[in-house]
Amino acid sequence: MRFLTVSMLAGALLLAGATLRAQQGASVIIQKIIVKVNGEIFTQTDLLQRQIEALKEKSPEATYSPADLQNDAKLKAALTEVTPVILVDAVDELLWVQHARELGITMREDWYKKTLADIQAQNKLSPEQFERALKEQLGMTMAEYREMLEIEYLKRGVQEREIAPRMTITEEEMRQYYAAHPELFGTAETITLREIFIAVPSETKGGETVVNVAAAEAAQKKIEAARDRVMKGDDFAKVAAEVSEAATKDNGGSIGQINVSDLNPQIASALATLKAGEMSPPIRIATGYLLYKVDARSESGVKPFDEVRNEVQQRLFNERVERESLKFIEKLRAIALIEWKDELLKKLYEDTLKARQIQVAK
Repeated sequence: MRFLTVSMLAGALLLAGATLRAQQGASVIIQKIIVKVNGEIFTQTDLLQRQIEALKEKSPEATYSPADLQNDAKLKAALTEVTPVILVDAVDELLWVQHARELGITMREDWYKKTLADIQAQNKLSPEQFERALKEQLGMTMAEYREMLEIEYLKRGVQEREIAPRMTITEEEMRQYYAAHPELFGTAETITLREIFIAVPSETKGGETVVNVAAAEAAQKKIEAARDRVMKGDDFAKVAAEVSEAATKDNGGSIGQINVSDLNPQIASALATLKAGEMSPPIRIATGYLLYKVDARSESGVKPFDEVRNEVQQRLFNERVERESLKFIEKLRAIALIEWKDELLKKLYEDTLKARQIQVAK
């Protein structure tokens, strides 16, 4: 079984397969073992595959070869930084899976199919498109992706059997968590807008974009005339439908509700003091002029506790499960037979594990 993570893998570690000639003349690949965990192995080939998958996740368009990981100084530095973490994760994955087997936990086929379908739907991809994206962006096959989901399923199964039943969360603990993390249960400041857009034509001369002054002045007059009409009583939506050059004109210029934090800083500044029903002055942007009307706005705030009670409970539960999982995996490590075949990697593993244990204890 090959174990996958989304982390980058480290160092100048290469595919360490030695090719030998069998008596019949066929080639036999001998894998270099990095570590054995209760008899199950994690090889250097596994490590190389993780390196490439992780790098592809960060830069989907790039391609990497084993030689790149050895010879590219930047890649070597990046991989070296995370190698120790990867080693810890690889051992932990083996331990979770082994313990799940001991408990008789297996991934249900209906769960896998539903989870896969949900992921494909969320990404708006057909099964064929999803499989192609996996290969192109992560260099991963469907079989490898299934195995990754299976590992998560088995880990969750162990958590549900061994950790969750012992956990209780009181009302007081939930209220304390809610009070301590208001940012998690807040509502963003929103604004509901309509727009009128008048374009300013531009052209390229000598490699530079230039604007015809007369055309810019004509666009400015047009946007100002539209604003004057609204100020005199014309309906903004009617004017937008008649003169706007934006796609929203067919909907009366309606943009809908958006978070203020998502606005371009220039636009946000121009709308900062406007109340519902008020209109902005013409705003010059690179492509033309904009005019906005505020239909509604809501201030940021914190949702009432009773409204987010279930979310508070779930967040608190998840955090506790994560903390208890770190303690539980320590117990599995303590009774496991972990045999390292590389002393340097063993030291990296042990140093990283020690640092993680100190962090958990805080």
